[in-house]
Amino acid sequence: MIYKGIGAATGFAVANCRIIRPAPEPMAAEQPIAPEQVEMELHRFHDAVAQAVKQLESILQRARQRGDTIRTEIMEAQLLMLTDPTIEDEVREKISTRYFSAARAVQETIAEQAEILAGLEDPYLRERSADVRDIGMRLLAVLQGTPLLDLSALTDEVILVGHEITTSQMAALDTVNVKGIVAEVGGKTSHTAILAQNIGIPAVMACEGLLGSIRDGDRLALDGDKGIVETAINESRFREIKYELIRRAELRDALERLADVPTRTKDGFRVRLLANIIDPAGADKALQVGADGIGLYRTEFLFVNRKTAPTEEEQYEAYAAVVRTMRSRPVVIRTLDVGGDKELSYLNLPKESNPFLGCRAIRVCLRDPVLFMTQLRAILRAGVHGQALILYPMIASLDEVRTANRLLAEAKEALRAEGVAYDPNMKSGIMVEVPSAAVTADLLIRETDFFSIGSNDLTQYTLAVDRLNEKISSLYNPFQPGVLRLIRTAIDAAHRAGNGKFTGMCGEMAADPTGALLLLGLGLSEFSVNPSELLKVKKIITSVSRAYAQEAANQAMQLGTADEVHAFLKAAIPAELQVYL
Repeated sequence: MIYKGIGAATGFAVANCRIIRPAPEPMAAEQPIAPEQVEMELHRFHDAVAQAVKQLESILQRARQRGDTIRTEIMEAQLLMLTDPTIEDEVREKISTRYFSAARAVQETIAEQAEILAGLEDPYLRERSADVRDIGMRLLAVLQGTPLLDLSALTDEVILVGHEITTSQMAALDTVNVKGIVAEVGGKTSHTAILAQNIGIPAVMACEGLLGSIRDGDRLALDGDKGIVETAINESRFREIKYELIRRAELRDALERLADVPTRTKDGFRVRLLANIIDPAGADKALQVGADGIGLYRTEFLFVNRKTAPTEEEQYEAYAAVVRTMRSRPVVIRTLDVGGDKELSYLNLPKESNPFLGCRAIRVCLRDPVLFMTQLRAILRAGVHGQALILYPMIASLDEVRTANRLLAEAKEALRAEGVAYDPNMKSGIMVEVPSAAVTADLLIRETDFFSIGSNDLTQYTLAVDRLNEKISSLYNPFQPGVLRLIRTAIDAAHRAGNGKFTGMCGEMAADPTGALLLLGLGLSEFSVNPSELLKVKKIITSVSRAYAQEAANQAMQLGTADEVHAFLKAAIPAELQVYL
């Protein structure tokens, strides 16, 4: 039987499953504690935090000893979350004024915080709800005296299956015997998925209903590329899968040999292939796959799970770490992209009936110049360590560009007057993700240095389709002719402007092999994708001529529907590259 989920980490695996059954969540007593018990419950909570910190520090120490920067970064983030004053204050308030037991106060606080994060639009921020639940389970286990499952030393090769495999379980994982990960919840941007990608273990997330049809020890196969899990595997099918494993390994080895090869089409057109990252740890992965730089550095991770905005110094250190790691390669740092649906308490944003069209991204920053100037100063300072560029998100008009650039000029002048080192020639660009930006691209490019097309939001706003709404998700398609024409408009505007101005894309379309062929033909010169997708895109680009891509794009742009466009492009991918679709 085949189960469909989300391919979260590439690869193919077959092994017997080990089912991770969640420990029964302890139900804290509903009755309130007596006033004289408040101090005791506060002490119990304090002691539970201290013990949980020791547990996470032990996992963190093992990660550091292995030199595993990504596990280290993620466990450091978990420790910060565990000691977050917001959570501590909420728990203490419930114990002290509402007379909750420590366990009940933790349960309710964690549930509230996780619900806030789970309701956000940004996939990365939304997936942090799993991390909040993870630390909540750890605290409750300590308070109830329940031992946590240890996955650090398994004796057999297994595929781990669970409703949710937590961040801390992944960080302590036995990387020798675990051949794959399957969870009924989660997505590509969960820390579970990120760790699986880093370790090199294939993973399928959001595979609903699987646990109800399997038993511990059943043989499973999973395809992390297609997001498929197969059950009830007989010996004949097992032999087929073993052959498929060998074939996949050969394809992977062939891609890895491309890491140090320049990205040029067969007729010599040079393309820059960069990586999208979410935190400093991502820069190391980008270098491993031979990225030409960072095309999208999301800075939101610095701003979440805290009571106040990060200081200039905190931001500078994070940005400078990436710029230093990438040496002379470009690092495009996107300014804060949060807003209406992302409830960061210290932003004091108004409640909105339609947050996707409300105060978000550049609108938040222009509404709060101090917040914006702090980030601009940090990015400008980080630029002295290499080559940084500033990217403004969700630009809809020339007025916004001019206001943002004016504040950038003020930040430069302030740093100069203070004698603080910064990059005075730093380039600034805009995200093209609102239709008005694409339509007026010829005006916007005059006062900016580059475009970065966000195909995800551009598709959403052009088609008036909420991409997170399952009822209409079938209408969301970046290959719709209306979206493609806006993309072409932006690319053409930058070409006509000359003077080294360019257009890149950092949305998911750039990582789709058929999308890559089309975009190459439309003249896109910079692709930015997740590191795990980079070599596959390089293989497509280096295997065709630009002339061939242009001809394919010209024909595709004449078609009338998204299905027709996608089918044509899929057929246009040369036969030897069909294995990468």
